[in-house]
Amino acid sequence: MGIALAVALAAFAVAHLTLVAGLARRRPWWRAILALAVPPLAPWWGWRAGLRARAIAWGTALALYAIGVAAA
Repeated sequence: MGIALAVALAAFAVAHLTLVAGLARRRPWWRAILALAVPPLAPWWGWRAGLRARAIAWGTALALYAIGVAAA
């Protein structure tokens, strides 16, 4: 179970960083900086900026991690 949680957390971290990187390449770029400090803003702004696949990956990874924590 520990390995599954580690993998889910790593997937969430990668999804978050790729989403923030995508936001940094779009205007306004300051949203990327704020999304690092307030993570729930990343998928919201990512969805609106057209980064739908990254936002879905972010939500899926978070859901998998939450299910893993609840099951542990």
